[in-house]
Amino acid sequence: MKSSLIKFISLIVLFFLILFTFAYKKNQSDEVIFWTLQMNDFAPYMNKVIAEFEKENPDIKIKWVDVPFSEGEKRTLASVLSDNPPDLINLNPDFSALLAERGALYEIDNQYTEQFNKSIINSLKFNGKLYSLPWYATSAITIYNKKLANNFIPKTYNDISKIAPEIKSKTGAYVMLPNITENDTMPRILNKYGITPDNINSEKSVMVFDLFKNLYEKDLIPKETITQTHREALEKYMSEKIVYFQAGANFLTMIKENAPSVYVNTDISSQLTGEVGQYDFSLMNFVIPLRAKHKDEALKFALFLTNEQNQIELGQLTNVLAVNEKALQSDFYNRYDSDLMTKARVISAKQLNKIEPSMKTSRNQKEINTLINTAVQQILLNKGETKNILDEVYEKYSQL
Repeated sequence: MKSSLIKFISLIVLFFLILFTFAYKKNQSDEVIFWTLQMNDFAPYMNKVIAEFEKENPDIKIKWVDVPFSEGEKRTLASVLSDNPPDLINLNPDFSALLAERGALYEIDNQYTEQFNKSIINSLKFNGKLYSLPWYATSAITIYNKKLANNFIPKTYNDISKIAPEIKSKTGAYVMLPNITENDTMPRILNKYGITPDNINSEKSVMVFDLFKNLYEKDLIPKETITQTHREALEKYMSEKIVYFQAGANFLTMIKENAPSVYVNTDISSQLTGEVGQYDFSLMNFVIPLRAKHKDEALKFALFLTNEQNQIELGQLTNVLAVNEKALQSDFYNRYDSDLMTKARVISAKQLNKIEPSMKTSRNQKEINTLINTAVQQILLNKGETKNILDEVYEKYSQL
């Protein structure tokens, strides 16, 4: 009798353990796993938005995981190829396009894009299809030293070329340090002239490369142009060795904190353009892996994160630009007083109205960037005729 009672109690305990485990696993499987890149500094905002979403959608739970930027691509690639990837991932468009090319992402229907800036949505399409939604944008501005520039405000790279000799002779400073071998800087400049890898060896392309070659050979831009990044350009701006500096609005804070005497003489204008007249921008976006278990819930959360209210609140906490069209039309992105930071925000936001044709990420984009950056170095160092070097770039590009 005692033995039977013990067995009965053991069965009851085992039953409840199984029931609890099943309920726990079911609860875990119902969570939307959400990955971001280096957003932990904004944890109060992220946790608040998640709590608000869960309150509006009590049947959906969000599990937020913040991934270090340096590990983002490696961890994402491993996860999307597994059977249990995150449901929503924050990435950059270049890597998103690579995953889309590999067939690893869920296609998003155009009906879910109504709240976004249309030009930004167009820039994200891969082979005419949409595999990501934008989260936030940035668009560089021209930061300049009013005293050294004598209030001359260049609009184009041709303007820079024309004013460079006068600035050098009158101030001893260089006009700018363009960082033309950093990442995709030169491909973006070429895009402003309607130049892509498909016409990289055209007469127009030769003209653009020779514009920088002429500045380099005449010592009107620093020799470090072919080796240094925007961080070094910032240092040169703060030491008044260059007059114009193209960067995001967040660099104004660095100038104010580290070179207050230079900041007093600093003003800003719109980004330099080329022949086509459009502006550059950068994006961070969301993707949903094809193998994600909660695609609908992930999409719903992505749309919530990018609604008008949440976009403006994120902009108020950071220097990023909204991608939500109504947010971009708000006073926050359209009115400013004498404050330089608010002026920068308004100028940057207005540039998003003229970003087409955007530079499209191509297959093997990293290899293309390397080809172009190598060509820049060869041309500026006079290692051959510009046309011949660009013909070689085109031939190598055709073989990729």
